[in-house]
Amino acid sequence: MTTKKLYTVIIFSENTVGLLNQITIIFTRRQLNIETLSVSPSAIQGIHKFTITTFADEDMIDKVVKQIDKRVDILKAYYNTDEDLVFQEIALYKLSTELFIKMGTVEDLIRKYNARILEMNETCVVLEKSGHYDETQALFKELSETIGVLQFIRSGRVAITKSRVERLSDMLAEMERKLQEKQNRQQ
Repeated sequence: MTTKKLYTVIIFSENTVGLLNQITIIFTRRQLNIETLSVSPSAIQGIHKFTITTFADEDMIDKVVKQIDKRVDILKAYYNTDEDLVFQEIALYKLSTELFIKMGTVEDLIRKYNARILEMNETCVVLEKSGHYDETQALFKELSETIGVLQFIRSGRVAITKSRVERLSDMLAEMERKLQEKQNRQQ
């Protein structure tokens, strides 16, 4: 039996209406659950970057990426393992101010988890923690077990490859070089 592991799929495209729906349908048809999703402009002007995590085996994720790559609106799609990436998530925790202050170890907690206070008023405190899933989840667990968490949210993964530039940059540079060679031959 093949084992499933967490893969990060990075997709480059123009910012086209309805593209996210087309991408999610590909995951749904293969019965893959999207664990996290983040979309933002990339380092290349006019190009957006989708970062999606899912559990799959390598054969399945390879098929999904190839299917995504076939879409007209997609410039390029890649999949990566955690070893190929630098990545983070951001989590927000809303707590009761009264219970938070009564903890007595607030400073120790903030230092232990490298968290920061975003907002504090008479009714609630909002903490922010960035890190890997295990780190944000550990703070959630500790707060839940000690004083309770009123609200909690975690962002999708944001990730960049460990390579010097976006993999799409290399592909675009190669396409530009080939186009230039073709134009030079025609002259």
